[in-house]
Amino acid sequence: MDAYDEDSRAPAGPGGPGDLRAPGAPGGLGGSHDAGDSGDPRDSEAPGDAGPGDPRDSDAPGDADPGGPGPGDAGGPPSPEQVTVAAAPRTGVAALSPRYQVGAAVALAVVAVTACVHLAMVFLSVAPANTVTKQHGKAIEEWVYPEFEQNWKLFAPNPLQQNIAVQVRAELRTKDGGLFTTGWYDLSAQDGADIDGNLVPSHTQQNELRRGWDFFVATHGADNRPIGMRGALSEQYVRRIVVMRLNGEDMIRREGVVRRVQVRSTTTNVQPPAWSQEKISDKPVYRVLPWWTVSADEAAGGVR
Repeated sequence: MDAYDEDSRAPAGPGGPGDLRAPGAPGGLGGSHDAGDSGDPRDSEAPGDAGPGDPRDSDAPGDADPGGPGPGDAGGPPSPEQVTVAAAPRTGVAALSPRYQVGAAVALAVVAVTACVHLAMVFLSVAPANTVTKQHGKAIEEWVYPEFEQNWKLFAPNPLQQNIAVQVRAELRTKDGGLFTTGWYDLSAQDGADIDGNLVPSHTQQNELRRGWDFFVATHGADNRPIGMRGALSEQYVRRIVVMRLNGEDMIRREGVVRRVQVRSTTTNVQPPAWSQEKISDKPVYRVLPWWTVSADEAAGGVR
């Protein structure tokens, strides 16, 4: 058997195994020829390309398979609907639980309402007389005076040229049932000592006693009788201040309970400079108030 018999079933046409044309000839083995010149229909297509009916069409690179993985499927790019954006962490009130959010909302509402009421009261206290102040004047005064009183003394043409000290003494009910009268306590001097050298003195140390006494003097005559509706309020305010100060004294807490208090002011003129020809008395002037009875609640420190 020869070589022709071994592959007798091979086609003997051009380009087949039975083609005996010499290499390099058109259509021969190893020949370089134009695919369009070949008689074989397969030679009209470039290697790797598939015809319309060739099953290799589904495997061609870059061709999309209708039934294959699409956008958003495993192995493909995610679709916009599948992209999950990480939410920013909640802060402030939003980070609280619903119960605490309700509590915070209620607290903010109370603060806002209180602030609005306070601003309205202060405005009405300095506004000209009107229907509201005439009808609710007492309520406005009790809210504003004396802690939130507004005045224009900062721009007074004649600044204060006096040193005013408020002093108090007390009548005590001692533990054995007797009565004992203390000496005078200079409350203004105590405030001055607390302010001296203090870089950040409190409003209480600077103004509580001074403004309370100014309030009392403005609502009382020279005979210490109240003038107008605010007289009783100013007296109550000053009495409350001095009783609180006395309750802070160790000796008074040790000896007994405050039963009555008496307040006086000592006014001393500020002396003019040496080059001035003005002559001013340097003797203190006292204003002595009558004794005030202290209630049991005030004596026990229950009034603030």
